[in-house]
Order: sequence, then structure tokens, then C-alpha cells
Amino acid sequence: MRILVCNDDGINAHGLIALTAELAKIGEVTVVAPDVERSAASNSITLSHPLRVKECTIPVSGCKGFAVSGTPADCAKIAIANLLTEKPDLLISGINRGPNMCVDVFYSGTVAAAFEGASKGILSMAVSLDSFKGDADYSHAAKWAGICAKTLSNANLPANLVYNLNIPDLPFDQIKGVKVTRTGKVDYQELYDQRVDPYGRTYYWIQGNPIIVDHSEDCDIVAVRAGFVSLTPLKTDLSCPDAARNLVSANLFGQA
Repeated sequence: MRILVCNDDGINAHGLIALTAELAKIGEVTVVAPDVERSAASNSITLSHPLRVKECTIPVSGCKGFAVSGTPADCAKIAIANLLTEKPDLLISGINRGPNMCVDVFYSGTVAAAFEGASKGILSMAVSLDSFKGDADYSHAAKWAGICAKTLSNANLPANLVYNLNIPDLPFDQIKGVKVTRTGKVDYQELYDQRVDPYGRTYYWIQGNPIIVDHSEDCDIVAVRAGFVSLTPLKTDLSCPDAARNLVSANLFGQA
């Protein structure tokens, strides 16, 4: 199995190395990741200046690595278009430092790289650890990612979806299993901490912790906090056919 690994935390991120080491047990892995951290880059791509690609050493035997001076979406796109000799069987983005659940899937560079794979008909996963700790142990999450990668690859599933995986920061044997979920609903109640720099200029740091609004057991954030791996299928097509039919039926624009 040919596996492409991307992320948004950068080519040297601990989560990426742990994921690569685990996936190397089941396939041929190529890593294409940003040369620096590009968290919350969402689906942005580089248009105003050229992309630089540098082959680099990945500390996992037999795995190729490329550092790209762009976003996670750039990494996935250029890997598929130029850097790989064959289309990958699987694209996995991660393991992200911090979860990507609820509304965060719209901002996540990790999820965005996976969407690039899904848009090309490649089975694609985004993997995140529910921890922001600098010394977090990604090995347990990597094992669960490997299990899910093998299971999904063998299941003949639609490849136009992103399978978004969020993993509790727990030892492997304390995680209760995998639960199929939907994106939950939270209220960030965002605050911007106003500060002043040494030159007297005002600047802001975004703050805010998610407050769970929907406590249903099938929500991603609820499942993870209960000790389950959350697996949420995400559509690449954001259109809403039901709403379109209702608009046509209402003849608001003379389309009935």
C-alpha cells in the first residue's frame, strides 16, 4: 500500500514522526509536510509566490520526506501532482497537536490536507490527538490510527469522504474503542486578549475554550471526552440538495 502522510504542524512534528513510524509497518510511506508549522491554515493554497520543495531525512527507515514552503493543502496537491510517481492508495494527515472537532474542522490545516486527497478519489484520513501538551506521547494515537487505516482500507469505502479521527490523550489500553460520530456543536465565546507591544502598538491574542452545546453521545467531542476514538466522515460536497429543492419549490427566483 502506498501511503502519503501530510500535516500542518510541520515536517519535524512529533505527531507526524509517530504516525509515519506506525504506517511504515503496513505500507510504503512518503511524507510531504510544511517546512514550518502552518496550523489553522484551512484550505488555503499558495498563489502569490513560488513553492520551494526540499527533500529531507525522516527518522523512519525506508520513508522519503519532502518539506514544502507552503500550506498543508499545498503539500497534498504538489505531492499528488509532482512528487509521487504513482497515486497513493491512502492519504493520512496528522497526527495533529490538539483536536480537530466541531467547528474546528473548517479551520484545520490537518483536515484540509485530507480533503485534497478525498477530492482526488484517494481514501483520506485526518488524525488528531486531544492534547496540546508539548511532551504528549503520540505513540498510542499512532497505534489507533494504524488500526483504523487498515480497517478502512479493507472495507471498500467511498473515497470521496474524509474520515476525521480524534483520539483521547490516554494510554492505548485505556481507550474504549472507536465510535462513529458526527461533528458536535460548541460555543467558543471567543475573547481577544488585548495587549500593547514595546512600541505602544495594540495587538491581540485569540482565546476561548469550547463550551459543549450538544451533549449527544454521537457527537465527536462528547465521544472523545468519554474515552473513545471519534471517527467522523466528512463530505467534500458542502451543497445542500434539500435546501435547493425547497428554494425551487418556493419559486423565489422563478425557477419552478
